[in-house]
Amino acid sequence: MIALAGEIAIGIIIVLGSIVSLISAFGLIRLPDVYLRSHAATKSATLGILLILLGAFLYFLIYMDHFSLKLLLGIAFVFLTSPIAGHLNGRAAYRTGVALWKNSVRHDLEQASLQGNNEKK
Repeated sequence: MIALAGEIAIGIIIVLGSIVSLISAFGLIRLPDVYLRSHAATKSATLGILLILLGAFLYFLIYMDHFSLKLLLGIAFVFLTSPIAGHLNGRAAYRTGVALWKNSVRHDLEQASLQGNNEKK
């Protein structure tokens, strides 16, 4: 009975990760600008992938008695690199002049970039 509950819990973790990844894919398609799409890609896709890898790691650890260092490294690699890549994509888009969505209500970097341009002169 305990084994069945563990399999159900691991299955729920994997299905939850799949749902979060599906929502992320929907956000990548439907969101209007590169900055919002970057947010969808880095936040929710990272969580979805981490949940799927965690479910696989737990399954192999509990039911196959196999400690998978590759899955742990995959979890760590995705956890560290995905947010950094999203930040760099957003920064590159901002520096090359990609416009915000027309209905955006905040532009936090506008004042900072104006002050930086005034100091260079």
